Amino acid sequence: MKLWDKGFSTDKKIDHFTVGNDRELDLLLAKYDVIASKAHAKMLGEIGLLTPKETKELVNELNNIAARIEKGTFSIEKSFEDMHSKIEYMLTLSLGDTGKKIHTARSRNDQVLVAMHLYLKDELTEIKSMTKSLFNLLLLKAQEHKDVMLPGYTHLQIAMPSSFGLWFSAYAESLIDDLYFIDAAYKVVDQNPLGSAAGYGSSFAIDRRFTTKEMGFSTLKYNVVAAQMSRGKAEKATAFGIANIAATLSKMAMDICLYMSQNFNFISFPDELTTGSSIMPHKKNPDVFELVRGKCNKLQSIPNQLTLIINNLPSGYHRDLQLVKEIIVPAIQDMKACLEILTFSLKEIRVNENILDDPKYDYLFSVDTLNELVQNGMPFRDAYKKMGQEINDGTFTPKRDIHHTHEGSLGNLCLKEINDKMNKIF
Repeated sequence: MKLWDKGFSTDKKIDHFTVGNDRELDLLLAKYDVIASKAHAKMLGEIGLLTPKETKELVNELNNIAARIEKGTFSIEKSFEDMHSKIEYMLTLSLGDTGKKIHTARSRNDQVLVAMHLYLKDELTEIKSMTKSLFNLLLLKAQEHKDVMLPGYTHLQIAMPSSFGLWFSAYAESLIDDLYFIDAAYKVVDQNPLGSAAGYGSSFAIDRRFTTKEMGFSTLKYNVVAAQMSRGKAEKATAFGIANIAATLSKMAMDICLYMSQNFNFISFPDELTTGSSIMPHKKNPDVFELVRGKCNKLQSIPNQLTLIINNLPSGYHRDLQLVKEIIVPAIQDMKACLEILTFSLKEIRVNENILDDPKYDYLFSVDTLNELVQNGMPFRDAYKKMGQEINDGTFTPKRDIHHTHEGSLGNLCLKEINDKMNKIF
């Protein structure tokens, strides 16, 4: 069944190509189409295009469909093009002519738009919450291991002293920056496009403010053409938010893979969180974190993929826009999976508390040793040359009793301030 059916059939190859995997994806979106349809039915009743009896019947039947979706018994058979046609068919089957009235003053175009906006609102909210859970864990670990020293590297060369407190809280604070992008995406999708129809409005005197309030949108996408043009744009905004979180998680996953290596031996995990080798009995592979790294690197390509689909399209609807759904929906699922598995795994992380006992890390303290000379009156550049000469001669003696006190340093992690910063966006 097709909403645009005019009494003739299209070639099966055309059907297969144009529908794609919409049916599978629509199972995730169907509940949002029902929410929008309920709001639309109520609005049609408010303006007199439906009788009170018809409105009540439609809302009740839509509630029944929503219950089926919630139970997992709702399906979209191959005879239906998408969720919209299946839901309208079910309404018509139950209510007869009343069911046929649900599509009054709307198009499948704004149906897809509003369902995606509602879906993205929910998913962005969940991603934000999951990110906060990971943030909380990282701050907890930072506090727990704040005094455990860790070598800092630049160019993968031994650089300066760090700590697990710095390492954990660095990623925690980075997640705050990422959530700024998530919030920006949320503002984009928190606009009601329903009522734009095919992108040029309707001759019916519909009440778009009513549906905006009914569905819990903060505002209306007023211009009907602008509403239609948000298709693809909303998904792209979401993708940018996801890509930023993914960049942070990918970097952390890389650190973990590196730090688990026997050559570093900074951290470890219980056996049940690692995998083995089919031939080498000693192996404890960081497969989970390698997959997080790979998935998150892939997620960072999503904004570009969407750009390549929606770029250079003129205003108005084009079937190209159907493809954004099959990119953003799996991306959201991957994002949530990465957040979940990292939060699960990092609860069990074990840190090596004696890393800096190895004399190869003496050079970590060259800057602190240099700074002591400066504090005792030696010009910085002279102290720098002196340290360089001692290191070259092999006579360097490190000053290991260091004291860093400024905000955000080893001795002053500002965990409360970082937590307060996060709380401001919740």
